[in-house]
Amino acid sequence: MKQLSRYLSYWRTTVVRDREIVEAGVRPEHQGPSAELADALEAWSGLHYWADSGDERSLVLIRSLGPPQRERWWLHILLFVMTFFAVWMAGAMLVGSSVSLHVPPEVTIGSIAAAFTNWIGRVAPGLQFALALMAILLAHEMGHYVLAKRYKINVSLPYFLPAPFWWTFIGTFGAFIRIRSPIVDRRQLMDVGSAGPWAGFAVAMVCVTVGLSNSTVLPSLSGGAAQVIMVGDMRFYLGDSLMMFGTRSLMGIDGTVLLHPIAFAGWLGLFVTTLNLLPLGQLDGGHVLYALVGDRQKIFGWILWYLLIVLGFQFRGWWLWAGLTLLLGRGRMSHPSVLDKHRPMPANRGPLGWATVLLFVVTFTPIPFPL
Repeated sequence: MKQLSRYLSYWRTTVVRDREIVEAGVRPEHQGPSAELADALEAWSGLHYWADSGDERSLVLIRSLGPPQRERWWLHILLFVMTFFAVWMAGAMLVGSSVSLHVPPEVTIGSIAAAFTNWIGRVAPGLQFALALMAILLAHEMGHYVLAKRYKINVSLPYFLPAPFWWTFIGTFGAFIRIRSPIVDRRQLMDVGSAGPWAGFAVAMVCVTVGLSNSTVLPSLSGGAAQVIMVGDMRFYLGDSLMMFGTRSLMGIDGTVLLHPIAFAGWLGLFVTTLNLLPLGQLDGGHVLYALVGDRQKIFGWILWYLLIVLGFQFRGWWLWAGLTLLLGRGRMSHPSVLDKHRPMPANRGPLGWATVLLFVVTFTPIPFPL
């Protein structure tokens, strides 16, 4: 702080685990900032940003106190490969391919190579679904990761979760990252919390648009849903969100659509977006709403929680999700506080927050799987 102290009227230093966080008041003659302060900040070894409160300008300075935490790259890569394989096999099943590898009676190098080549040919169409869905999940998690790194937050690489493809027919339970150090203020919470849903949504909409252009419009079916997928001989109707409805309308698609695997991946991406944007506890929606309205977030959280209970009579998966969020929140809907909850969020983050709330509204599917 020695190189900055002469520009500051006061400063308060907080050490949290592996980071030093400084909140500093800037002398009036340097609040422009002055050329001298700008040069000093350029030479500062960490991150800085301005936090304005009324007529006063203050600085938030953050720097790491030690080397970055070593990541278990082998584990992240292994989970990614396992998840990609499971999603690939699920995609192959969606297009009606057999995923079984038939071992020939006479085991020779040539016969094994021929059997493997045949298997690759059968499951190759599933790559379209796998690449699309994994791109959506990766974009979502990397949105969080990149913004967290920008704020010097100690954060893990994404953990991908494989799932039995023969049971879930999508091959994954999703992905997550671990935030291992506290969030400083509501600005950081807004930026990190909203980045993931927006990044995943952008990739999901590309998949929806490309996939719908390659989907098949079917005669009216008895289920009455706007879209359907086939898994073997089983037909699954999929619910609608405002975003899916609007996209189909803009593309001039009328009637029930048999979704191309890429379109189904996009539909799942929108569904993942809305799940994460529920304003409950530690979900992305909880981060964003707490950044917007502070402790009042818990009021909206409980309203949405009870709404999920009601919707659960039409889709029981909402009961599972409501129970899971209650378990993770230890019976509370409130969001944990940030280090400095009284520091106001910058005015230019408000539109981002309310746009993210709107994103939840337009991607929300009340009944994802109509019976």
